[in-house]
Amino acid sequence: MIRSHSKIARTAIAIVLVGLGVLAFASPNARAQTAPEGNAHPVAQALDMDAAELPSPFGEPKAIGSAPSIADKSAFAAKLDLQPLRDLAVWHSGRVKVVDTLARETVLKIAGRKNYFDVAPIDVGKVDSFGAPEGAGKKVFFDPVFTLVDLIIDPAYYYEKPVLAIDYLPLRRAFLEAAFGEKEETRINRWLKLQRISPRMVQEFGPAVSQKFIAEAPYREALGKLDQQLEIWRLSRANLTLVAPEASDKQWAHLATLAADHPARVAAAKLGESWRKLDADGANAAIKTLSDSIRSINTAQYPTTKRDLEIFYNKANAFEWGMWAYFFTFLALVLGFGTGRRWLLGLGTVTLLIAIGLHATGFTLRCIIAERFAIQNQFESMTGVSLFAAVVGLAIMMLKRQYLFGAAAAGVGFLILITATQTAIPGQVIEREAAILNTSVLLKYHVTTVLVSYGLIALGFIISSFYLVTHYAAKMRGAQSASVVAQVSLGGTGTTAVVTAGDDASSETGGFSPVKQKILDELDTAQMTVLQLAFWTLGVGILLGAWWADHSWGRWWAFDPKETWALITWIVYLIVIHLRFTTGRNKALVTAWLSVAGFIVMLWTYFGVNLLLPGLHAYA
Repeated sequence: MIRSHSKIARTAIAIVLVGLGVLAFASPNARAQTAPEGNAHPVAQALDMDAAELPSPFGEPKAIGSAPSIADKSAFAAKLDLQPLRDLAVWHSGRVKVVDTLARETVLKIAGRKNYFDVAPIDVGKVDSFGAPEGAGKKVFFDPVFTLVDLIIDPAYYYEKPVLAIDYLPLRRAFLEAAFGEKEETRINRWLKLQRISPRMVQEFGPAVSQKFIAEAPYREALGKLDQQLEIWRLSRANLTLVAPEASDKQWAHLATLAADHPARVAAAKLGESWRKLDADGANAAIKTLSDSIRSINTAQYPTTKRDLEIFYNKANAFEWGMWAYFFTFLALVLGFGTGRRWLLGLGTVTLLIAIGLHATGFTLRCIIAERFAIQNQFESMTGVSLFAAVVGLAIMMLKRQYLFGAAAAGVGFLILITATQTAIPGQVIEREAAILNTSVLLKYHVTTVLVSYGLIALGFIISSFYLVTHYAAKMRGAQSASVVAQVSLGGTGTTAVVTAGDDASSETGGFSPVKQKILDELDTAQMTVLQLAFWTLGVGILLGAWWADHSWGRWWAFDPKETWALITWIVYLIVIHLRFTTGRNKALVTAWLSVAGFIVMLWTYFGVNLLLPGLHAYA
């Protein structure tokens, strides 16, 4: 009777899942609806085009063809004190930030990396016709602030340098083949490894390459990005909106709008002159005067503490350091499980606290800098979901005194943070929020609750993976291997008995010995603790989302892909709860596999829907 009931229930739930999936992909209401006003993030402006026609306050740049050598440029950069420029406030892309942040964003946008590097030739002066060294040489890295100022004062230096990043390999190859000829494989491959091309290549061969490939969407998208990068190379001076306003309701002004005899303008002109001469002493003096002059303008409106926090946020790299701390935590706890060494478990606990501290520092600083709860784009939600998961995992570990939860928390923190920081996840740059996200305080509760549930799902996945490894190791590797895996899985539970092939197994324990079954039962209890929390938390998050949607969009439910797939994810865990009451044997194993399935569905809901499907959650 129970089996029959379970089979009918599973069939019904499968039909519901298929139906909801079809609705998520094919519903005209879901895919054709028009997003409300203010639903998307404001477009980030790489350049302030309103200031594009203003002259450079640093004076006219050098003519193309008169660039210094890499060695001379590097020696000059090493002598500069850029700190007075680094923490200057600048208005850019809808918010006040520091020049250090603007420089990092500019270099990332134009060169595709956090700091620009050039390649010094092995033989001085031995470069090809496009400025790159003929042979492999030493990489010379430059501070992003130096690169930004250098782009403004001496753009000619970069005319033949590999400075414009092209992610789309076929387009990069098309430019290089146009520049060198298809038979020059050695030179082409050397430039392909740099992943960048020069402004000269774009200007000379861009029209022909564009005409050939503009009809193909990937090429068209990459060409659009390349056009913007070329504009940044030409017009970075447009972003020098450094002059604070007279009042908070006034706009910031460009440096070039000051009178020519203003101390800041005079200092800027001297800086440009010294910079082009590679006169480090003159440049340092001009930098100090320029910085002091700008800070003295409308001091009542000039930001103070927030600038220092943003500089600290940029330098600390708290998310990346936290990521590695999570990694070492995971290693320490797993090794502690396997060896039974208490000092490793203690070390893992300490590094977990350090990891969460670093992670929380980065998250808190971002909230302060952005002036909002920083969970409103893909990058921010990932840093949030991993932090919430780690905190919950630590709390459960302390309450139940099982290091398994700490290992799971560290695994989630590492995997999510490495994805967020080392891949091109949207939202890494702090930007303005979509207008609709500021319509109700309900948003922060809805998003936070859902992110906590996603963190719990990830925790449950890792714990269920421990269960599956333990279960199948016991089945396939014999009793001795099973006991080792069991110790690795449970660690802090105090179960350390060595199980041998002679242990008494019975049908009542699923074919496992009592000791092995006890270990699996402990793992099952751990996974059910987390999965039940995930079930209730996600359910509450969906309800809060419907409440917020009614407040902001005027409707509780619209079969938006994000809404529908969130419901599908919740139903997976509803099935888990249902099967615990209706399934007899192997319900723990079924639960573990459903946890894996639910995690995969959650990943699609979290990443796939956000990045691939159109809908009302465009800001996510």
